[in-house]
Amino acid sequence: MIIKENSQIKEPEVDILRAAILVSVFYVAAQMMSDIASLRIVMIAGFSIDAGTFIYPLTFTLRDMVHKVAGIKIARMLILVAAGVNLVMALLFKIAAILPPDLSIGEQSEFGLVLAPVWRIVAASIIAEVVAELIDTEGYRFWVEKVTSKYQWTRVLVSNAISIPIDSFLFSFIAFWGSMPAAVVLSIFFSNMIIKGITTIISIPGIYLVPEKN
Repeated sequence: MIIKENSQIKEPEVDILRAAILVSVFYVAAQMMSDIASLRIVMIAGFSIDAGTFIYPLTFTLRDMVHKVAGIKIARMLILVAAGVNLVMALLFKIAAILPPDLSIGEQSEFGLVLAPVWRIVAASIIAEVVAELIDTEGYRFWVEKVTSKYQWTRVLVSNAISIPIDSFLFSFIAFWGSMPAAVVLSIFFSNMIIKGITTIISIPGIYLVPEKN
């Protein structure tokens, strides 16, 4: 009987820990993939778009999910950890690109052309991510604590609506202003806003997939 009662007490904690680990892994993975993809600018429907935009918007809802299941302190820590991982990743790619290749395999110049980071873009990505995601954290906290903890979809919508414009502005102008025509930079900014807004709406149901931390 005692064993049964203890297992019933621990089961919710196990569910919360499992959810926190899974969502955190997805968050860091999405951050890494978006930073790599951001090195390429593509053209979609007449808009210039950095390719990282196709996956990066998911990180805002994933951050909200981490916040819900693990609390604000873990959410803040995860944002900084992800920034550190991305910086180490960029350094690793740069070192791998400048080291002399094994010529018996070939020049392998494609690696450097694709993955050797453009440091201005790396800096823009990390700065935008940290600033916008921390603001997202505060927006989420304010809404849940001061407005309502009901209607969970609203906490995602409100926090993302605050952080997405800030993220898009910081990344677009830090990464590209002065090195590209102003029209292209503005195109990247507005396309980022549109895609991230659409992705937010699509990803909102994800907040219901994880339990709430008491």
